[in-house]
Amino acid sequence: MADHDAPTRLPLIGDETDDPKLAATFDHVRSTMGRIPNLYRTLGHSPEILEAWLAFAWPLRNAATSDRGLRELVIMRTAQINTVDYEWRQHWPMALEAGVTPAQLEALADWPASAVFSEQERVVLRMTDELGAAGRIADSAWMALRNHFDDRQCVELVLTASFYSCVSRVLEGLQVPLEDSVMSTPPVDPTASTPHLEPFS
Repeated sequence: MADHDAPTRLPLIGDETDDPKLAATFDHVRSTMGRIPNLYRTLGHSPEILEAWLAFAWPLRNAATSDRGLRELVIMRTAQINTVDYEWRQHWPMALEAGVTPAQLEALADWPASAVFSEQERVVLRMTDELGAAGRIADSAWMALRNHFDDRQCVELVLTASFYSCVSRVLEGLQVPLEDSVMSTPPVDPTASTPHLEPFS
């Protein structure tokens, strides 16, 4: 888990850059989000990759037809499984804005034993745990997903779990530091990483 005070593996790129492509991307991020997250300041060392990253990540976050709250649960559970504080803290307010409750976030580590999740949410969380732990989904978990979601939504949900596992690895591999603005958000619990799995079929 990246330490807020630890030195970064790459310097964070400041607001001003001589690279016109990166400057345009930063302007776009700033106009959309009001700030440039440290992840983007790190990925900006490869401007074309940052541009491609945003072209994939932002539609997955904002243009998908599956419920945003469900996808934020997927993201938060993925951050727990991988024990990635940056991902957890960044998406905490997004999850709340999307309708995820504080009680759900507090119960997420042991979601099978909690009464605060709907059947649909449990189906999605099972898929997330299986992909996060084993890199695949049991046939029974897939059938449960298909019973609740159409083809497009199944693709979106599986892509969300898969992509944010990639995000976890990038954040940890590059040791991206937390922003001061998220330090008041509850940190990820390092003891909450154990996935809940059923026998694969």
